[in-house]
Amino acid sequence: MLRTLIQKELKAILLSPKFVATFATCAVLILLSVFVGIQEYRAAVRQYEAATQLAAQDLREASSWMAVNTRAFRPPDPMQIFVSGVNNDVGRLARINSFETVKLRGSIYSEDTIFAVFRFIDFVFIVQVVLSLFAILFTYDAVNGEREGGTLQLTFSNAIPRPQYILAKFIGSWLGLVIPLLIPIMLGVLLVMLYRIPFTGVHWAKLSSLLGVSMLYFTFFIAFGIWVSTLARNSAVSFLLSLVAWVALVLIIPRAGVMAAGQLVPIPTVAEIEGQQDGFEKNRWEKHRQDLQERRREAAMAGMNEKEREAYRDEHEWEWLEEDDKDRKQIQKDLSAFAQQLNENLRNRKAEQERLGFTLSRFSPVSAYQLAALNHAGTGVNLKSRYEDAMQNYRTTFTEYAEKKQKESGGMGGIRIEFNTNTGLKIGGDRDRGTLDLSDLPKFTPPEHTYAAAIAPTLIDFGLLGLYTLAAFAGAFVRFLRYDVR
Repeated sequence: MLRTLIQKELKAILLSPKFVATFATCAVLILLSVFVGIQEYRAAVRQYEAATQLAAQDLREASSWMAVNTRAFRPPDPMQIFVSGVNNDVGRLARINSFETVKLRGSIYSEDTIFAVFRFIDFVFIVQVVLSLFAILFTYDAVNGEREGGTLQLTFSNAIPRPQYILAKFIGSWLGLVIPLLIPIMLGVLLVMLYRIPFTGVHWAKLSSLLGVSMLYFTFFIAFGIWVSTLARNSAVSFLLSLVAWVALVLIIPRAGVMAAGQLVPIPTVAEIEGQQDGFEKNRWEKHRQDLQERRREAAMAGMNEKEREAYRDEHEWEWLEEDDKDRKQIQKDLSAFAQQLNENLRNRKAEQERLGFTLSRFSPVSAYQLAALNHAGTGVNLKSRYEDAMQNYRTTFTEYAEKKQKESGGMGGIRIEFNTNTGLKIGGDRDRGTLDLSDLPKFTPPEHTYAAAIAPTLIDFGLLGLYTLAAFAGAFVRFLRYDVR
Protein backbone atom coordinates (compact mmCIF):
# COMPACT_ATOMS: atom_id res chain seq x y z
CA MET A 1 0.00 0.00 0.00
CA LEU A 2 2.80 2.41 0.89
CA ARG A 3 4.47 1.76 -2.46
CA THR A 4 1.25 2.48 -4.34
CA LEU A 5 0.75 5.76 -2.49
CA ILE A 6 4.34 6.82 -3.23
CA GLN A 7 3.90 6.01 -6.92
CA LYS A 8 0.68 8.04 -6.97
CA GLU A 9 2.45 11.03 -5.44
CA LEU A 10 5.36 10.73 -7.85
CA LYS A 11 3.00 10.67 -10.84
CA ALA A 12 1.16 13.73 -9.57
CA ILE A 13 4.45 15.68 -9.31
CA LEU A 14 6.18 14.49 -12.47
CA LEU A 15 3.09 15.00 -14.67
CA SER A 16 2.38 18.42 -13.23
CA PRO A 17 2.97 21.34 -15.65
CA LYS A 18 4.76 23.31 -12.94
CA PHE A 19 7.29 20.50 -12.53
CA VAL A 20 8.59 21.02 -16.08
CA ALA A 21 8.94 24.75 -15.53
CA THR A 22 10.56 24.24 -12.12
CA PHE A 23 13.01 21.63 -13.33
CA ALA A 24 14.01 23.66 -16.40
CA THR A 25 14.53 26.81 -14.31
CA CYS A 26 16.59 25.03 -11.67
CA ALA A 27 18.68 23.18 -14.25
CA VAL A 28 19.52 26.39 -16.12
CA LEU A 29 20.32 28.29 -12.92
CA ILE A 30 22.52 25.56 -11.45
CA LEU A 31 24.49 24.96 -14.65
CA LEU A 32 24.85 28.69 -15.29
CA SER A 33 26.05 29.37 -11.74
CA VAL A 34 28.67 26.62 -11.96
CA PHE A 35 29.85 27.78 -15.40
CA VAL A 36 30.15 31.42 -14.28
CA GLY A 37 31.88 30.27 -11.09
CA ILE A 38 34.43 28.32 -13.11
CA GLN A 39 35.16 31.32 -15.33
CA GLU A 40 35.53 33.61 -12.31
CA TYR A 41 37.87 31.13 -10.65
CA ARG A 42 40.06 30.82 -13.74
CA ALA A 43 40.24 34.61 -14.07
CA ALA A 44 41.20 34.87 -10.39
CA VAL A 45 43.96 32.30 -10.91
CA ARG A 46 45.38 34.30 -13.81
CA GLN A 47 45.34 37.49 -11.74
CA TYR A 48 46.98 35.70 -8.82
CA GLU A 49 49.78 34.31 -10.98
CA ALA A 50 50.43 37.69 -12.63
CA ALA A 51 50.47 39.49 -9.27
CA THR A 52 52.86 37.00 -7.65
CA GLN A 53 55.23 37.23 -10.63
CA LEU A 54 55.20 41.03 -10.42
CA ALA A 55 55.93 40.93 -6.68
CA ALA A 56 58.82 38.52 -7.30
CA GLN A 57 60.20 40.83 -9.98
CA ASP A 58 60.09 43.79 -7.57
CA LEU A 59 62.06 41.76 -5.04
CA ARG A 60 64.67 40.82 -7.61
CA GLU A 61 65.18 44.49 -8.48
CA ALA A 62 65.67 45.53 -4.85
CA SER A 63 69.20 46.59 -3.91
CA SER A 64 68.90 47.41 -0.21
CA TRP A 65 67.86 45.10 2.61
CA MET A 66 66.77 48.12 4.61
CA ALA A 67 64.01 49.03 2.15
CA VAL A 68 63.11 45.53 1.00
CA ASN A 69 59.40 44.66 1.19
CA THR A 70 57.00 42.36 -0.55
CA ARG A 71 53.34 41.44 -0.88
CA ALA A 72 51.56 38.26 0.18
CA PHE A 73 48.60 37.10 -1.89
CA ARG A 74 45.51 35.05 -1.07
CA PRO A 75 45.22 32.33 -3.72
CA PRO A 76 41.82 31.40 -5.20
CA ASP A 77 40.09 28.32 -3.80
CA PRO A 78 38.16 25.97 -6.15
CA MET A 79 35.32 25.76 -3.60
CA GLN A 80 34.45 29.39 -4.35
CA ILE A 81 32.85 28.09 -7.56
CA PHE A 82 29.97 26.70 -5.49
CA VAL A 83 30.09 28.94 -2.40
CA SER A 84 31.41 32.45 -2.96
CA GLY A 85 30.69 33.58 0.60
CA VAL A 86 32.84 36.57 1.60
CA ASN A 87 35.52 35.63 -0.92
CA ASN A 88 34.82 38.68 -3.10
CA ASP A 89 34.45 41.05 -0.13
CA VAL A 90 37.78 40.18 1.50
CA GLY A 91 41.01 41.65 0.13
CA ARG A 92 43.36 39.57 -2.00
CA LEU A 93 46.78 40.88 -0.89
CA ALA A 94 48.66 42.40 2.05
CA ARG A 95 51.84 44.46 2.14
CA ILE A 96 54.64 42.82 4.08
CA ASN A 97 57.17 45.18 5.66
CA SER A 98 58.35 46.37 9.06
CA PHE A 99 56.30 49.60 9.03
CA GLU A 100 52.72 48.47 8.32
CA THR A 101 50.43 46.05 10.08
CA VAL A 102 49.07 43.22 7.98
CA LYS A 103 45.73 44.02 6.40
CA LEU A 104 44.09 42.40 3.41
CA ARG A 105 43.42 44.88 0.61
CA GLY A 106 42.06 44.98 -2.92
CA SER A 107 38.77 43.07 -2.81
CA ILE A 108 36.93 42.35 -6.06
CA TYR A 109 33.89 44.32 -4.93
CA SER A 110 36.01 47.37 -4.08
CA GLU A 111 37.26 47.41 -7.67
CA ASP A 112 34.07 46.31 -9.48
CA THR A 113 31.37 47.95 -7.39
CA ILE A 114 28.55 46.89 -9.72
CA PHE A 115 29.00 43.30 -8.56
CA ALA A 116 28.75 44.47 -4.95
CA VAL A 117 25.26 45.77 -5.76
CA PHE A 118 23.88 42.70 -7.51
CA ARG A 119 26.22 39.97 -6.20
CA PHE A 120 26.99 36.66 -7.86
CA ILE A 121 24.45 33.86 -8.01
CA ASP A 122 26.18 30.77 -6.73
CA PHE A 123 24.96 27.25 -6.00
CA VAL A 124 24.22 28.01 -2.33
CA PHE A 125 22.06 31.02 -3.24
CA ILE A 126 20.01 28.89 -5.68
CA VAL A 127 19.42 26.19 -3.06
CA GLN A 128 18.82 28.67 -0.26
CA VAL A 129 16.30 30.88 -2.08
CA VAL A 130 15.06 29.35 -5.33
CA LEU A 131 14.80 25.65 -4.47
CA SER A 132 13.28 26.31 -1.04
CA LEU A 133 10.59 28.45 -2.67
CA PHE A 134 9.89 25.75 -5.26
CA ALA A 135 9.58 23.18 -2.46
CA ILE A 136 6.94 25.38 -0.82
CA LEU A 137 5.09 25.83 -4.14
CA PHE A 138 4.90 22.04 -4.65
CA THR A 139 3.81 21.04 -1.14
CA TYR A 140 1.62 23.83 0.25
CA ASP A 141 -1.51 22.01 -1.05
CA ALA A 142 -0.25 18.44 -0.63
CA VAL A 143 -3.11 17.52 1.73
CA ASN A 144 -5.77 20.24 1.61
CA GLY A 145 -5.54 20.35 -2.19
CA GLU A 146 -6.66 16.73 -2.37
CA ARG A 147 -9.41 17.43 0.15
CA GLU A 148 -10.72 20.29 -2.00
CA GLY A 149 -10.61 18.03 -5.09
CA GLY A 150 -12.45 15.23 -3.30
CA THR A 151 -9.69 12.67 -3.85
CA LEU A 152 -8.68 12.63 -0.17
CA GLN A 153 -12.07 11.37 1.00
CA LEU A 154 -12.12 8.85 -1.83
CA THR A 155 -8.68 7.60 -0.87
CA PHE A 156 -9.69 7.02 2.74
CA SER A 157 -12.83 5.16 1.72
CA ASN A 158 -10.32 2.29 1.59
CA ALA A 159 -8.59 0.90 4.64
CA ILE A 160 -5.47 3.09 4.44
CA PRO A 161 -3.62 3.92 7.66
CA ARG A 162 -3.11 7.65 8.07
CA PRO A 163 0.56 7.28 9.09
CA GLN A 164 1.24 5.46 5.83
CA TYR A 165 -0.50 8.16 3.81
CA ILE A 166 1.41 11.10 5.30
CA LEU A 167 4.68 9.13 5.07
CA ALA A 168 3.96 8.38 1.39
CA LYS A 169 3.28 12.09 0.82
CA PHE A 170 6.66 12.97 2.28
CA ILE A 171 8.64 10.24 0.48
CA GLY A 172 6.91 10.79 -2.85
CA SER A 173 7.44 14.55 -2.71
CA TRP A 174 11.07 14.07 -1.76
CA LEU A 175 11.75 11.62 -4.59
CA GLY A 176 9.82 13.69 -7.13
CA LEU A 177 11.67 16.92 -6.30
CA VAL A 178 15.13 15.91 -5.12
CA ILE A 179 16.07 13.14 -7.52
CA PRO A 180 15.47 15.16 -10.72
CA LEU A 181 17.53 18.03 -9.31
CA LEU A 182 20.51 15.72 -8.97
CA ILE A 183 20.79 15.67 -12.78
CA PRO A 184 21.87 19.34 -13.21
CA ILE A 185 24.01 19.05 -10.09
CA MET A 186 25.90 16.11 -11.55
CA LEU A 187 26.24 17.99 -14.84
CA GLY A 188 27.74 20.88 -12.89
CA VAL A 189 30.26 18.53 -11.29
CA LEU A 190 31.05 17.20 -14.78
CA LEU A 191 31.79 20.78 -15.90
CA VAL A 192 34.32 21.09 -13.08
CA MET A 193 36.05 17.95 -14.30
CA LEU A 194 35.96 18.97 -17.98
CA TYR A 195 37.56 22.34 -17.21
CA ARG A 196 40.20 20.54 -15.13
CA ILE A 197 39.68 22.59 -12.03
CA PRO A 198 42.31 21.40 -9.50
CA PHE A 199 39.96 19.62 -7.10
CA THR A 200 41.84 17.52 -4.54
CA GLY A 201 40.44 14.74 -2.40
CA VAL A 202 39.68 17.32 0.30
CA HIS A 203 37.71 19.44 -2.16
CA TRP A 204 35.65 16.45 -3.32
CA ALA A 205 34.92 15.54 0.30
CA LYS A 206 33.84 19.11 1.02
CA LEU A 207 31.65 19.18 -2.08
CA SER A 208 29.99 15.88 -1.13
CA SER A 209 29.21 17.19 2.35
CA LEU A 210 27.90 20.42 0.84
CA LEU A 211 25.50 18.50 -1.41
CA GLY A 212 24.40 16.44 1.59
CA VAL A 213 23.56 19.47 3.73
CA SER A 214 21.83 21.07 0.71
CA MET A 215 19.56 18.04 0.35
CA LEU A 216 18.82 18.13 4.09
CA TYR A 217 17.90 21.80 3.85
CA PHE A 218 15.64 21.14 0.86
CA THR A 219 14.04 18.26 2.77
CA PHE A 220 13.06 20.61 5.58
CA PHE A 221 11.03 22.81 3.25
CA ILE A 222 9.30 19.77 1.78
CA ALA A 223 8.27 18.64 5.28
CA PHE A 224 7.38 22.21 6.23
CA GLY A 225 5.11 22.63 3.19
CA ILE A 226 3.27 19.38 3.97
CA TRP A 227 2.86 20.49 7.60
CA VAL A 228 1.32 23.81 6.57
CA SER A 229 -1.03 21.99 4.18
CA THR A 230 -2.41 20.08 7.19
CA LEU A 231 -2.86 23.25 9.27
CA ALA A 232 -5.20 25.03 6.84
CA ARG A 233 -8.23 23.44 5.22
CA ASN A 234 -8.09 25.85 2.31
CA SER A 235 -5.16 25.71 -0.12
CA ALA A 236 -5.20 29.48 -0.68
CA VAL A 237 -4.77 30.06 3.04
CA SER A 238 -1.97 27.49 3.28
CA PHE A 239 -0.21 29.15 0.33
CA LEU A 240 -0.36 32.53 2.08
CA LEU A 241 0.89 31.02 5.35
CA SER A 242 3.70 29.20 3.55
CA LEU A 243 4.79 32.33 1.70
CA VAL A 244 4.80 34.47 4.86
CA ALA A 245 6.78 31.80 6.71
CA TRP A 246 9.24 31.51 3.83
CA VAL A 247 9.84 35.28 3.81
CA ALA A 248 10.39 35.24 7.58
CA LEU A 249 12.76 32.26 7.52
CA VAL A 250 14.77 33.31 4.45
CA LEU A 251 14.84 37.09 4.63
CA ILE A 252 13.89 38.39 8.07
CA ILE A 253 15.15 36.15 10.90
CA PRO A 254 18.79 35.85 9.68
CA ARG A 255 19.11 39.62 9.30
CA ALA A 256 17.23 40.35 12.51
CA GLY A 257 19.62 38.13 14.45
CA VAL A 258 22.66 39.93 13.08
CA MET A 259 21.10 43.36 13.70
CA ALA A 260 20.26 42.44 17.29
CA ALA A 261 23.83 41.26 17.88
CA GLY A 262 25.11 44.56 16.49
CA GLN A 263 23.08 46.46 19.08
CA LEU A 264 23.88 44.15 22.00
CA VAL A 265 27.62 43.90 21.29
CA PRO A 266 28.80 47.20 19.77
CA ILE A 267 32.29 47.38 18.30
CA PRO A 268 34.48 50.45 17.72
CA THR A 269 34.40 52.00 14.28
CA VAL A 270 37.35 52.20 11.90
CA ALA A 271 37.61 55.94 12.61
CA GLU A 272 37.90 55.27 16.35
CA ILE A 273 40.61 52.67 15.83
CA GLU A 274 42.58 54.96 13.52
CA GLY A 275 42.17 57.82 16.00
CA GLN A 276 43.69 55.72 18.78
CA GLN A 277 46.57 54.73 16.51
CA ASP A 278 47.23 58.35 15.48
CA GLY A 279 47.10 59.55 19.08
CA PHE A 280 49.54 56.89 20.27
CA GLU A 281 51.88 57.60 17.35
CA LYS A 282 51.92 61.35 18.00
CA ASN A 283 52.58 60.90 21.71
CA ARG A 284 55.35 58.39 21.06
CA TRP A 285 57.18 60.61 18.56
CA GLU A 286 56.72 63.67 20.76
CA LYS A 287 58.29 61.83 23.69
CA HIS A 288 61.19 60.79 21.46
CA ARG A 289 61.72 64.40 20.35
CA GLN A 290 61.70 65.65 23.95
CA ASP A 291 64.15 62.96 25.07
CA LEU A 292 66.48 63.86 22.20
CA GLN A 293 66.36 67.56 23.09
CA GLU A 294 67.00 66.76 26.73
CA ARG A 295 70.14 64.76 25.91
CA ARG A 296 71.46 67.57 23.71
CA ARG A 297 70.61 70.15 26.38
CA GLU A 298 72.50 68.20 29.06
CA ALA A 299 75.57 68.07 26.83
CA ALA A 300 75.35 71.81 26.17
CA MET A 301 74.97 72.69 29.88
CA ALA A 302 77.94 70.70 31.08
CA GLY A 303 79.97 73.88 31.75
CA MET A 304 81.83 73.72 28.44
CA ASN A 305 82.71 76.65 26.25
CA GLU A 306 81.68 76.80 22.61
CA LYS A 307 84.85 75.15 21.32
CA GLU A 308 84.62 72.33 23.88
CA ARG A 309 80.93 71.76 23.08
CA GLU A 310 81.74 71.57 19.35
CA ALA A 311 84.51 69.07 19.98
CA TYR A 312 82.19 67.09 22.24
CA ARG A 313 79.49 67.01 19.54
CA ASP A 314 81.98 65.89 16.90
CA GLU A 315 83.17 63.12 19.18
CA HIS A 316 79.70 61.83 20.09
CA GLU A 317 77.75 62.64 16.90
CA TRP A 318 77.98 59.10 15.51
CA GLU A 319 77.03 57.66 18.89
CA TRP A 320 73.99 59.93 19.00
CA LEU A 321 73.01 58.93 15.46
CA GLU A 322 73.21 55.24 16.31
CA GLU A 323 71.23 55.81 19.48
CA ASP A 324 68.63 57.81 17.59
CA ASP A 325 68.38 55.09 14.93
CA LYS A 326 67.95 52.49 17.65
CA ASP A 327 65.21 54.56 19.31
CA ARG A 328 63.41 55.05 15.99
CA LYS A 329 63.41 51.34 15.30
CA GLN A 330 62.05 50.69 18.76
CA ILE A 331 59.32 53.25 18.20
CA GLN A 332 58.36 51.53 14.94
CA LYS A 333 58.14 48.24 16.81
CA ASP A 334 56.03 49.83 19.55
CA LEU A 335 53.69 51.37 16.98
CA SER A 336 53.36 48.04 15.19
CA ALA A 337 52.72 46.20 18.47
CA PHE A 338 50.09 48.78 19.52
CA ALA A 339 48.32 48.53 16.16
CA GLN A 340 48.41 44.75 16.37
CA GLN A 341 46.94 44.88 19.88
CA LEU A 342 44.12 47.19 18.70
CA ASN A 343 43.38 44.87 15.79
CA GLU A 344 43.39 41.86 18.10
CA ASN A 345 40.97 43.55 20.51
CA LEU A 346 38.78 44.56 17.58
CA ARG A 347 38.84 41.03 16.22
CA ASN A 348 37.88 39.55 19.60
CA ARG A 349 35.00 41.99 19.86
CA LYS A 350 33.87 41.14 16.35
CA ALA A 351 34.10 37.42 17.12
CA GLU A 352 31.87 37.93 20.16
CA GLN A 353 29.37 39.83 18.04
CA GLU A 354 29.48 37.18 15.32
CA ARG A 355 28.89 34.34 17.78
CA LEU A 356 25.83 36.09 19.20
CA GLY A 357 24.52 37.04 15.74
CA PHE A 358 24.93 33.51 14.39
CA THR A 359 23.31 32.02 17.49
CA LEU A 360 20.25 34.25 17.12
CA SER A 361 20.01 33.76 13.37
CA ARG A 362 20.16 29.97 13.72
CA PHE A 363 16.53 30.05 14.84
CA SER A 364 16.02 29.94 11.08
CA PRO A 365 17.12 26.79 9.20
CA VAL A 366 18.20 29.09 6.37
CA SER A 367 20.99 30.53 8.53
CA ALA A 368 22.01 27.06 9.69
CA TYR A 369 22.33 25.97 6.06
CA GLN A 370 24.22 29.06 4.94
CA LEU A 371 26.70 28.85 7.82
CA ALA A 372 27.25 25.15 7.15
CA ALA A 373 27.89 25.86 3.46
CA LEU A 374 30.32 28.69 4.22
CA ASN A 375 32.24 26.56 6.70
CA HIS A 376 32.44 23.70 4.21
CA ALA A 377 33.91 25.94 1.52
CA GLY A 378 36.12 27.95 3.87
CA THR A 379 34.62 31.20 2.57
CA GLY A 380 32.99 32.26 5.83
CA VAL A 381 33.73 35.24 8.04
CA ASN A 382 36.89 33.60 9.41
CA LEU A 383 38.50 33.67 5.95
CA LYS A 384 39.93 37.13 6.60
CA SER A 385 41.34 36.35 10.04
CA ARG A 386 42.74 33.02 8.86
CA TYR A 387 44.80 34.68 6.14
CA GLU A 388 45.76 37.73 8.16
CA ASP A 389 47.08 35.51 10.95
CA ALA A 390 49.17 33.54 8.46
CA MET A 391 50.42 36.75 6.84
CA GLN A 392 51.26 38.25 10.23
CA ASN A 393 53.42 35.23 11.02
CA TYR A 394 55.04 35.56 7.60
CA ARG A 395 55.65 39.28 8.24
CA THR A 396 57.52 38.43 11.45
CA THR A 397 59.66 35.85 9.66
CA PHE A 398 60.25 38.14 6.67
CA THR A 399 61.29 41.21 8.70
CA GLU A 400 63.59 39.18 10.95
CA TYR A 401 65.24 37.71 7.87
CA ALA A 402 65.64 41.17 6.24
CA GLU A 403 67.14 42.65 9.44
CA LYS A 404 69.54 39.75 9.74
CA LYS A 405 70.67 40.19 6.13
CA GLN A 406 71.04 43.91 6.63
CA LYS A 407 73.35 43.40 9.58
CA GLU A 408 75.38 40.79 7.74
CA SER A 409 75.83 43.10 4.73
CA GLY A 410 76.64 46.09 6.90
CA GLY A 411 74.25 48.28 4.93
CA MET A 412 72.32 50.85 6.96
CA GLY A 413 70.74 52.67 4.04
CA GLY A 414 71.37 56.23 2.90
CA ILE A 415 74.91 57.33 1.85
CA ARG A 416 77.97 55.10 2.24
CA ILE A 417 81.54 56.53 2.23
CA GLU A 418 84.44 54.21 1.42
CA PHE A 419 88.18 54.94 1.21
CA ASN A 420 90.67 52.67 -0.47
CA THR A 421 94.39 53.35 -1.10
CA ASN A 422 94.03 52.13 -4.66
CA THR A 423 90.69 53.64 -5.71
CA GLY A 424 90.62 56.60 -3.33
CA LEU A 425 87.45 58.12 -1.90
CA LYS A 426 84.13 56.68 -3.02
CA ILE A 427 80.71 58.03 -2.06
CA GLY A 428 77.66 55.95 -2.87
CA GLY A 429 74.68 54.12 -1.48
CA ASP A 430 73.35 50.61 -1.12
CA ARG A 431 72.13 50.71 -4.73
CA ASP A 432 75.74 50.42 -5.86
CA ARG A 433 75.87 46.89 -4.49
CA GLY A 434 73.67 45.43 -7.21
CA THR A 435 70.82 43.00 -6.68
CA LEU A 436 70.26 41.03 -3.47
CA ASP A 437 70.72 37.31 -2.97
CA LEU A 438 67.14 36.07 -2.50
CA SER A 439 67.84 32.36 -2.78
CA ASP A 440 66.86 31.67 0.85
CA LEU A 441 64.15 34.32 1.17
CA PRO A 442 61.13 33.00 3.15
CA LYS A 443 58.06 32.31 1.03
CA PHE A 444 54.47 32.87 2.11
CA THR A 445 52.56 29.63 2.60
CA PRO A 446 48.75 30.01 2.47
CA PRO A 447 46.94 28.50 5.47
CA GLU A 448 45.51 25.07 4.82
CA HIS A 449 41.77 24.54 5.26
CA THR A 450 41.42 20.84 5.96
CA TYR A 451 38.28 18.74 5.79
CA ALA A 452 38.34 18.33 9.58
CA ALA A 453 38.47 22.11 9.99
CA ALA A 454 35.56 22.41 7.56
CA ILE A 455 33.30 19.76 9.05
CA ALA A 456 33.80 20.47 12.77
CA PRO A 457 31.95 23.84 12.89
CA THR A 458 29.10 22.46 10.75
CA LEU A 459 28.09 19.65 13.09
CA ILE A 460 25.78 21.93 15.06
CA ASP A 461 24.20 23.18 11.82
CA PHE A 462 23.73 19.62 10.55
CA GLY A 463 22.06 18.78 13.86
CA LEU A 464 19.81 21.84 13.76
CA LEU A 465 18.70 21.15 10.19
CA GLY A 466 17.93 17.55 11.09
CA LEU A 467 16.02 18.72 14.17
CA TYR A 468 14.02 21.28 12.20
CA THR A 469 13.17 18.67 9.55
CA LEU A 470 12.04 16.13 12.13
CA ALA A 471 9.96 18.79 13.91
CA ALA A 472 8.24 19.80 10.67
CA PHE A 473 7.49 16.20 9.71
CA ALA A 474 6.31 15.38 13.25
CA GLY A 475 3.99 18.40 13.13
CA ALA A 476 2.51 17.20 9.83
CA PHE A 477 2.23 13.63 11.15
CA VAL A 478 0.46 14.58 14.39
CA ARG A 479 -1.80 17.10 12.70
CA PHE A 480 -2.91 14.69 9.99
CA LEU A 481 -3.90 12.04 12.53
CA ARG A 482 -6.77 14.35 13.49
CA TYR A 483 -7.36 15.86 10.06
CA ASP A 484 -10.93 15.87 8.75
CA VAL A 485 -10.72 14.36 5.26
CA ARG A 486 -14.29 15.44 4.33
